[in-house]
Amino acid sequence: MEATAGTCVSAKELKMLGEVEKKVRWLSSWTIHHANHIRPKRDGIKVGGHQASCASLSTLMTALYFNVLRPQDRIAVKPHASPVFHAINYMFGRQSREKLENFRAFGGAQSYPSRTKDGDVVDFSTGSVGLGAAVTNFAALTQDYLRYKNMLPKGQKPGRMVALVGDAELDEGNIYEALLDTWKHDIRNVWWVIDYNRQSLDGMIDAHLFRVIGRFFRAVGWNVITIKYGRKLHEAFARPGGKSLKKWLNESPNDVYSALTFQGGAAWRKQILADMPGDNALASLLADYDDDALHDLMTNLGGHCMEAILNAFENVPNDKPTVFIAYTVKGYGLPLQGHKDNHAGLMNIPQMEGFRAANNIAEGDEWDMTAGLECAADDLRAFVDAAPFNDRQPRQKFAEIITVPEMPYQRTATSSTQEVFGKILNELAKSKNSAFADRIVTTSPDVTVSTNLGGFVNQRGLFARENLADEFRDRKVPSAQKWIRTPKGQHVELGIAENNLFLNLAALGLSHSLFGQRLFPIGTLYDPFIARGLDALNYACYQDARFMVVATPSGITLAPEGGAHQSIGTPMIGMGQPGLTSFEPSFGDEVAAVMGWSFNHMQDKDGGSVYLRLSTKPVNQPDRELDDATKADIVRGGYWMREPGENCKMVLAYCGAMAPEAIAAWEQLKDDHPGLGLLVVTSTDRLYNEWQDMERARLEGKTGKNASNNDDMAHIENLLKPLARDARMVTVIDGHPAALAWLGSVRGHAVAPLGINAFGQCGDSIDLYNHYQIDTAAILRAAKRWD
Repeated sequence: MEATAGTCVSAKELKMLGEVEKKVRWLSSWTIHHANHIRPKRDGIKVGGHQASCASLSTLMTALYFNVLRPQDRIAVKPHASPVFHAINYMFGRQSREKLENFRAFGGAQSYPSRTKDGDVVDFSTGSVGLGAAVTNFAALTQDYLRYKNMLPKGQKPGRMVALVGDAELDEGNIYEALLDTWKHDIRNVWWVIDYNRQSLDGMIDAHLFRVIGRFFRAVGWNVITIKYGRKLHEAFARPGGKSLKKWLNESPNDVYSALTFQGGAAWRKQILADMPGDNALASLLADYDDDALHDLMTNLGGHCMEAILNAFENVPNDKPTVFIAYTVKGYGLPLQGHKDNHAGLMNIPQMEGFRAANNIAEGDEWDMTAGLECAADDLRAFVDAAPFNDRQPRQKFAEIITVPEMPYQRTATSSTQEVFGKILNELAKSKNSAFADRIVTTSPDVTVSTNLGGFVNQRGLFARENLADEFRDRKVPSAQKWIRTPKGQHVELGIAENNLFLNLAALGLSHSLFGQRLFPIGTLYDPFIARGLDALNYACYQDARFMVVATPSGITLAPEGGAHQSIGTPMIGMGQPGLTSFEPSFGDEVAAVMGWSFNHMQDKDGGSVYLRLSTKPVNQPDRELDDATKADIVRGGYWMREPGENCKMVLAYCGAMAPEAIAAWEQLKDDHPGLGLLVVTSTDRLYNEWQDMERARLEGKTGKNASNNDDMAHIENLLKPLARDARMVTVIDGHPAALAWLGSVRGHAVAPLGINAFGQCGDSIDLYNHYQIDTAAILRAAKRWD
């Protein structure tokens, strides 16, 4: 379906939109110019920006923000159009001149839209291309999830989840993973607007990409609307010679079209006449335009024609997902337009002066919202204030805090941390009329059963827009799983794509801010495959989404599966990922304590998301009742299972699945090493980062000089305080040894770090522990090395 240039707004409104578009293009260009040529460069490094990419999207964004969008709509702006976004919010009164003047500077407007750094105005952070587009699909799924559970205000029309997408972003594989997975869930109310300027950073887009785009989106059930030509071109096509002109345009290679766009009217005329010799009607048509008018005509693509854009947006046939392929000129209206090097190009000072003159902007009026426009200042302000999207209400909503109950842990003699996690969720699922349990939503990339979510799903069901029976159950075929899909279900099943898992967690984990309703999203996957979705995980955390990711099984302990399924570096990911607090508990009561803390942490203003690295290894469970102090130590990152004695000379420290081996080694060493300590590390992340925060505070003089008071010391410093200065440590983890090796730096102790720093292989855990030297014998050897 191709959009035409019919009018759906009044001539007065069309004129005002044109004036606003002109101002938006100026402000975005000037913001970048100011950052690069006006503001002093203290370090001599180019500031950058994307003037050409901004110009290609300015008409479309003006149409959306000042006419089409409603307050309940949510928008992911293509990263390189960030200055356009800031300019629009400046006109709305939601962005300050100071922030624009400090674009890409510390504390200023961000290079790419950021929920956490640009304040209230950003719906979805963008930056890593492709992810901002795909997250809108999962936001639509989240909105459906809430709607079908009557968690949204009755009578409120669903918001549209809108993505403004660069055509080069369609090279990203996660785009197609998201389209396929969300097609399965029959999502609605999603718009993708593709800025089809046919240029990328290094070159031109393939000439036939638009056909492939259309076919793919149609294959997954989307409406496809092409906005190719503007009103002026449509009028020219209707004149004698117009069919030939349209044929030439349709067949013109992308690089030829772009080069002519840069060269201007005379070049257009020469090329077209050379390509279509003897076509007198076409020659006559071209003769009716001088060079400037011909250039204006030939660049009158649909993505720069307000009438064509508004007509396309107005005539979306239904609430099915819709993609608009909007043809644009990269650098439209700028001296850089069409040039193949314009992606990172910047107008120089003479070019900007020419652009200033074309916009009638006097020196000193660069930031004035009405300078240079052909309308009264009061009329422009009234028009901007009346934009439906500009309702002056906060974009980020707030949800009430939900009381988290005690985690229902019941000790058994032997269990794995993965099993305990599943049992706790199963017990929570049995709760009736529980505001907390009703807001848990689980999701998994086709590993629901093998990550112990089966019990929860059996209790609460799978989410679907329509009821779908379990044929195996209806046919009385025995199965442990009750795969019943209903709108009431609380599990969102995904295909095998970890990027989609983390994008879904991102959207679900922003439900409190996007839709004003609290959810507790829990996603499960195999621990090594965090790496496959790491970009999307980082993206989710960057947005301050709140969720729990449970990665299990982990380490070489998943012995027979072999190296492809055994994780090594994930503890380091947990330690290094901002916005994500990682834990690796050993015992069931630790799992319960961590989960209880985590659900509260997910709601705290200064909280975040949580990563649990769990194991399928059966471990004897200690027969104990944890006191409040020990629970607090568990969530702070560590505690003494065996307290070090006076003047302790040796400590064993372990994580997670290595508990039996470390305990066995302690038993064999305790007589030869009086006061031998056994340290349980439940979170390398919390221990390390708290210590580092404290060290930085000391450098800034913000703590006691001698750190003699416990309040001036990190938890790990207090834990290691009883050790003798010459004490030795042996650390062991089913992961990279560096995750614990840093413990020696806290108080200057020598460390023998045991762990995995090579790819795994098949075997049983006994053989593998022996081969990779993390078994009890290896711990003993490391300890006795110092005897």
